Amino acid sequence: KMTLPLALVALISAFGSSFQYGYNVSVINSPAPYMQEFYNRTYLDRTGVPMDSSFQTLLWSLTVSMFPLGGLFGSLMVWPMVNNCGRKGTLLINNLFSITAAILMGTSELAKTFEVIILSRVVMGIFAGLASNVVPMFLGEMSPKNLRGAIGVVPQLFITIGILAAQILGLNSILGNATGWPVLLGLTGIPSLIQLLTLPFFPESPRYLLIQKGNEEQARRALQRLRGQEDVDDEIQEMYQEDQSEKEEGQFSVLSLFTFRGLRWQLISIIVMMAGQQLSGVNGVFYYADRIFESAGVQSSSIQYVTVSIGAINVVMTLLAVFIVESLGRRILLLAGFLLCSASCAILTLALNLQTTVSWMSYLSIVCVIAYIIGHAIGPSPIPAVMITEMFLQSSRPAAFMVGGSVHWLSNFTVGLVFLYMEAGLGPYSFLIFCAICVTTMVYVFFVVPETKNKTFMEINRIMAKRNKVEIQESKELKDSYPLGKQEEKKALSSSQ
Repeated sequence: KMTLPLALVALISAFGSSFQYGYNVSVINSPAPYMQEFYNRTYLDRTGVPMDSSFQTLLWSLTVSMFPLGGLFGSLMVWPMVNNCGRKGTLLINNLFSITAAILMGTSELAKTFEVIILSRVVMGIFAGLASNVVPMFLGEMSPKNLRGAIGVVPQLFITIGILAAQILGLNSILGNATGWPVLLGLTGIPSLIQLLTLPFFPESPRYLLIQKGNEEQARRALQRLRGQEDVDDEIQEMYQEDQSEKEEGQFSVLSLFTFRGLRWQLISIIVMMAGQQLSGVNGVFYYADRIFESAGVQSSSIQYVTVSIGAINVVMTLLAVFIVESLGRRILLLAGFLLCSASCAILTLALNLQTTVSWMSYLSIVCVIAYIIGHAIGPSPIPAVMITEMFLQSSRPAAFMVGGSVHWLSNFTVGLVFLYMEAGLGPYSFLIFCAICVTTMVYVFFVVPETKNKTFMEINRIMAKRNKVEIQESKELKDSYPLGKQEEKKALSSSQ
């Protein structure tokens, strides 16, 4: 059942970390013209000559693309950090990146330096790269198996809330204006500060405490707090089983993960799902949305409100995913999501091509954008991170998140870099490429990815072992070798007396 400590730890870690990832994805969209004007003014003050337009374009594309590049660096730090500092420790340390970047961005205008903004975007990216991997791992390891999917979608829900918050605060009438943008960029430090002050009162991941630190007493206490009950022996036993079956392999590094046959299909699956999630064009669709609405005759002054309403749809659909992922399962949401995305991309290509000749086509393209965002929000956005937690055991999970995270950010960076050129060369046909990627990912999920809902990590591991054609080392004596918990000791004593 859902207990208060479990709900609070999910909310605090998602608000302090995932929320800011979403916030920083979209925070520079609205104030872009004012920030570019600041870049220009600063350059003019320093050199006495106005900035060359191609140099300005370069600076701006750096401002945008440094965030996913930082995300890639952050993902590469996941494995060493979560193994040495723990899951909770990593999240707490990570706040320092965000608070530093927030202060730098918030004071950049006073200091008359645009370089600091570009540097801060890298730092913020490192923060987001760590957050986007560590939060799902932390929450996935804490959740009971019947709530793991729902709690695993919470980080993605907060990412969408972060995007929406940045869109609302970025409205011209609020902070998306010539005077408000430094405040808009600096606000990102507040959730970090809240997390830094509250998260220490919550337990570390019980799996980390037991399997990696070998501390049963602390793991038991953490579990009892999270489950709201004294008897947690079944879960402790399941952790010991997992620990036992992994003793042979030891801690995985990224290199050993790639060479280990027993995890081959799990690894291919997360690479396909993470690449599919980003290369399916979700950022392209968000980026294109404004222009699609403009061509449909929406007033340019109202476009930002339309963008906000799309952000709101995104939040609502992700919230829906939280409630249905345990009843419908992961597979069906992934398949339905990618199907809806591929259909939307195909019809959107048609609609964009015909919108000059057929008057109602521009409305069809709006419908396609909304359908695409709904599709992405129920499956491709939230589910892959849940699946990384579920498909890997304790010893390989940090390395798996590092690989999945790197693929995620590299793909994100690639789309950001290539999309403008694709659009210039192919126009609306760019969406056919996204359509093909959605279809390919969907076919892969259909044939390879198993349903993981309501299964223990060991059960999922057994399903994948068959696919990898390997035997799992499970010791029969485990039941006997399992250290007695407090309750059993009492029972054993009383029966022997």
